[in-house]
Amino acid sequence: MTEPLRIGILGAARIAPTALIGPARSVPAVTVAAVAARDRARASAFAGKHGIGVVHGGYAELIADPSIDAVYNPLPNGLHHEWTLAALNAGKHVLCEKPLTANAAEAREVSECARRTGLVVMEAFHYRYHPLIEHVRSLIPTLGEPRHIETSMCIPLPKFGDIRYDFALAGGAMMDTGCYAVHALRTLAGAEPEVTSARAKLQKPSIDRAMVAEYRFPGGATGRTAASLWGWPALKLSARYVGTDGSLKIFNYLMPNVYHRLSVTRAGRTTHERVAGERTYVHQLRAFAAAVLEGGPNLTPPEDSVRTMSVIDAVYRAAGLPVRGDG
Repeated sequence: MTEPLRIGILGAARIAPTALIGPARSVPAVTVAAVAARDRARASAFAGKHGIGVVHGGYAELIADPSIDAVYNPLPNGLHHEWTLAALNAGKHVLCEKPLTANAAEAREVSECARRTGLVVMEAFHYRYHPLIEHVRSLIPTLGEPRHIETSMCIPLPKFGDIRYDFALAGGAMMDTGCYAVHALRTLAGAEPEVTSARAKLQKPSIDRAMVAEYRFPGGATGRTAASLWGWPALKLSARYVGTDGSLKIFNYLMPNVYHRLSVTRAGRTTHERVAGERTYVHQLRAFAAAVLEGGPNLTPPEDSVRTMSVIDAVYRAAGLPVRGDG
């Protein structure tokens, strides 16, 4: 492909300007070409506001558009599986918001479809594409054998009518902020955890507003994730890795371009570092374009999503709650 990658947006979602439309201005290899919504008037208003040239009256209509190369899927969690599969089967690459699906079984279906079609599916864990994370991963081998890893993503969102609190749409704190914490835990560990316990605080039956889970890794290291949409602490975006020869802490691993602090301790001496980088969403979009156009690396492919969703499913079961998408 010599022309820019033409991306269509499924839904006039609030996240789209931050995650795609704005970053596309810094990524010449991409153009946001179309948007679709169930309400065509809403899609038209969104397109007019953001300078998008083509409006479709429904998701299927956009996916069938032969001028579109890829779709961005920021729909509610419970719709990710259906419309990502539809896009793949129509020959479109997909950048899908996290979590990729409602559960691990759905993620396996997406992974298999991506393998069969040879198309790119990238789960939008945007933090993973910032240089901070690769730098942290390069430091971890210098800290000795792992002993304990913990990650947190806690934000205040007491809007209980929001889709994040809707079980039918695969809502819950573990699905929203918790998927970041689980993914970061796995990324720092470089291994898959076993869930040993989980405790939920409920906003309504089956919907967690906060969740703490404990883990064990091969070799005996322990882990912990904390996630909340309404709990205490109200705001916490951190990660910590403790090894036999040192430790590190990250404040704001999620959007390090805004502000972050990396502290590394070895032999009783602590140093503080910053890692330069653009907006996380710019790094992510550039990586998506490179994966599609050049066969570049995809750091968050659907087979990785299967592993993340397997952990989240296990956390819900350990907390005595139903897996999202079941029933």
